[in-house]
Amino acid sequence: MIPTSFDYVRAASVPEAIQLLKNCNGEGKIIAGGHSLVPLMKFRISSPGTLIDISKIQELKGVRKEGGRLVIGALTTYAEALEDPLISTHIPVLADAIKQIGDLQVRNKGTIGGNIAHADPAADLPALALALDAFVYITGEDRDEKIPIQEFLFGPFITALPETSLVTAISFAIPPTEGKSSYLKYFHPASGYAVVGVAAVARKMADGTINHIRIGITGSGDCAYRAESVEKFLLGKKAVPEIITEAALLAADDAEMGEDLFTSSEYRKHLCQVYTERALQAVLI
Repeated sequence: MIPTSFDYVRAASVPEAIQLLKNCNGEGKIIAGGHSLVPLMKFRISSPGTLIDISKIQELKGVRKEGGRLVIGALTTYAEALEDPLISTHIPVLADAIKQIGDLQVRNKGTIGGNIAHADPAADLPALALALDAFVYITGEDRDEKIPIQEFLFGPFITALPETSLVTAISFAIPPTEGKSSYLKYFHPASGYAVVGVAAVARKMADGTINHIRIGITGSGDCAYRAESVEKFLLGKKAVPEIITEAALLAADDAEMGEDLFTSSEYRKHLCQVYTERALQAVLI
């Protein structure tokens, strides 16, 4: 439970943080809230040579509306997001999900960008990011880029983030005003992490026909994923209970279910189906 020795530096700006990463020759790690990285260091799963603290870079905080999207600074804490009127007005399901993350201390220090960049397979926000067609904003040595969330998450703690680049913001699509959104999870009783978490965003026409559907699932395997089989099955159909039940049976078709000491892969598949059906009922019935 004691990490290996490391150096510590604090960056005052994004360019300085990038230069520090470059100077570390692959041995540096970014830290902000620290609730994800520090436990890995204590178990020596991660042993960075240098911790680069970016927690005081104010330009990486805040929420702004750009067209039909909300752009949330990477260092915006969960607590700050919960208090932000733009989020509560335009993407209340994001606030609902954040309320289910950790405890008060975690929400006071943990950050939106850290949650996504860490790529914990049991984290909550990747499911929301997938359901809300998120983009990850990245600043590197010589350019800025915007990566769709599905191209950013590769596996457990593995992302498309270049070694000397920094996640600066996450952009979430604002759900259709006439639609509904939901996030439900079966949480691990000890850690509070998602054993399975399902985010659903849907809209239906006056006659009940589904014309927009997005489903993101986290916790079930190595990486959060879009339940595209469910989406394709539902799109264009009438939102009736029997159709929803049938669609939910496809929830585990787009990913390999994981297993551990807490659950088998078969049970995780069952949880995916059950919680997908519940999330769909919440947004379609």
